[in-house]
Amino acid sequence: MHAKSGRTVRDLRRENRTAVLRRLYFEGPMSRLMLGPATGLSSGSISNVVAELVAEGLVEEAGSVDSAGGRPRTLLRVSPGAGCMIGVDIGETRLRIELFDLTLTELARTERPLASTGPRTARYDVGLVVDHLREGITEVLDTAGVPTERLLGVGVGVPGIVARTPEDGAVVHGQTIGWDAVPLERLLREAVDLPDSVPYWIDNGARTLGQAEMWFGAGRGARSAVVVLFGSGVGACVADDPLGPGSALDWGHVRALEWGHMTVRVRGRRCRCGSQGCLEAYAGAEALLERWREAGGRPPAGADEETALTALLAAAYPPAGEAEADATAVSVLAETAEYLGAGFADLINLFQPERILVGGWAGLQLGERFLTAVRRHAQEYALRYPASRTAIGLGTLGPEAVTVGAALLPLADFFARGGRRAESGPELPGPAWQATLQDRVST
Repeated sequence: MHAKSGRTVRDLRRENRTAVLRRLYFEGPMSRLMLGPATGLSSGSISNVVAELVAEGLVEEAGSVDSAGGRPRTLLRVSPGAGCMIGVDIGETRLRIELFDLTLTELARTERPLASTGPRTARYDVGLVVDHLREGITEVLDTAGVPTERLLGVGVGVPGIVARTPEDGAVVHGQTIGWDAVPLERLLREAVDLPDSVPYWIDNGARTLGQAEMWFGAGRGARSAVVVLFGSGVGACVADDPLGPGSALDWGHVRALEWGHMTVRVRGRRCRCGSQGCLEAYAGAEALLERWREAGGRPPAGADEETALTALLAAAYPPAGEAEADATAVSVLAETAEYLGAGFADLINLFQPERILVGGWAGLQLGERFLTAVRRHAQEYALRYPASRTAIGLGTLGPEAVTVGAALLPLADFFARGGRRAESGPELPGPAWQATLQDRVST
């Protein structure tokens, strides 16, 4: 049976379930009466959908609220134990794997450090990364005692561009880490002991960071934002909500940008991607520390990037009265702030966002003092009108934001399916949110 718009009754039921689940998830607990105007559904539809979701264990009662002159109204919420998701961050210094319940409460986590010395391609050896993920996924499930039947999926944030092929699923093109068309989804399916029905959603790490900040962090309520991932390198994503703040909860409104490989100086410094003059060759933490060493700075011997950056900041910003600021460290940070500010100006001129948010381990470690200088340079380089309408600040979800965003990949798909699990594994054409976005484009 088809509705006049061409949608089937099954499609309409799924959309109604999705509307109720999303409202309860982001605005709950709510009563049945409150859900009506919030979703635009009739009271009969609300009653039917809620009854289904309660019977399936997806929704549960969460107390009551007094009503004007009547019986107390029962409040409803999404049941935390109705499912769980794994979020993975294939980062620049470590792999982080976290298991979350349906409301993103962390159930277990593990980390696998990557070598801080030696060739970058060896550090990111595909076989080694897959082994780490196989062990880590098993570990978090065993630690929390979660059966695989409850697992909605595994989301993975990666450095690089992600494409999909019918044969291999998600394929990663990570030029800066030596990954040339790595069939990561197929490799994980072959290595990890999970049922074929458990889906893998693999996406750019900056994009997963951006979605997390837009759903739960400093981007919430913005019509448009650019979220910057500042780590060993730099990346970004742009998030647009064309219907107004809070109206769009689809993943398809967040797009990854290879912002770090925008040319900022013709025939400039060699970037780790192989090109010259990229922003990342001046503003990423790896390049920042390399320029500090070239200028005479002395990072701790054998230190990883996070420890070395801590030392740089300590040299540039010593505690009051304890020592004088190191002029070399101050100069390198000032130059980096100017390059980042110019990069932010390009983002402002191109996208005119309401907010630019900075996350990633290096961005959070550099902090507000560094960001003040970046803001000043962004104002100098950007067009005045859009610059005056863009707020620049730090993300609020901390260093785990990429894993949170990665876990949102299976959660977003679960919601798009109306709270029903994917029916198959490697043969899936792609997440339901991708199909939704393609439908919008085609119409």
